[in-house]
Amino acid sequence: MGFKAAGSFELTTFEQVEAEEREGASFGRISIAKVFTGALSGTSEVRMLSVGGPDGAPASYVAVEHVTGELDGRKGSFVLQHAAWDASGTTIRVVPGTGAGELAGITGEFHLSIDESGAHTFVLEYELG
Repeated sequence: MGFKAAGSFELTTFEQVEAEEREGASFGRISIAKVFTGALSGTSEVRMLSVGGPDGAPASYVAVEHVTGELDGRKGSFVLQHAAWDASGTTIRVVPGTGAGELAGITGEFHLSIDESGAHTFVLEYELG
């Protein structure tokens, strides 16, 4: 990728919209809001679907996230797509064709980390096409 942007984010809303219990699994629909600081400054809205196992631990989730703000001095928006399977891996990518404003044509991957204190940091590796 051509560019790297790093920073942190905070969840400002984490709201369970819907929950459904099934044999062996718990399904949920969640609404999340975030605030980003660093090379990406702005906000996002996330719509997430999740499933947990019988012990209540998260097993899998998928989500779409609309990010609006400024990335390395360029104003605009784009959408991230999340996919995660248990603790073995999470993939978060910019959805091609969703960039708007000065971020039109953006592609890339978003890597997040959560430290022991619960602080969220990220690195966005991206290209503008």
